[in-house]
Amino acid sequence: MMIANRPHIERTILIFAIWGVLGFLGLGVFLEGMKSDLWPLSSAGVLLIVFAFVAHIIVNGIFKAEFSPGEAALGIGVYGILGLVFIVSAATGGLTMADYYSGLTLFGVLAVGFLAYLFTRHGLRGAFSRFHIKSIGAQEESL
Repeated sequence: MMIANRPHIERTILIFAIWGVLGFLGLGVFLEGMKSDLWPLSSAGVLLIVFAFVAHIIVNGIFKAEFSPGEAALGIGVYGILGLVFIVSAATGGLTMADYYSGLTLFGVLAVGFLAYLFTRHGLRGAFSRFHIKSIGAQEESL
């Protein structure tokens, strides 16, 4: 019996495996670094998360695919929730300096990586176009 959507299933399995191994290992190392107040250990966790993101991009390239809307929504949602938790923790004074630097490292590297991906994949104008929504009047004028 042949599966009709085999490349899609293989890509999905690879993506789950990548994030299941590198992503969760990176998250665990990052959290252990925050628990131990060791910025270098947290940075190693961030590096593992970056490796997972790069591996995801490589798999997308192999399968000639882009990030699915669900993957993009999950990534942006998790980034937003973690950012909110970090801001609330910093505002309430619950962070040590190592925790503060670890959080800044995580969010800074992920933001720069995301922008680098957009610029290299779509170009500067194309990256802006991915987020820019034209008004109805401007859409009608371009037709």
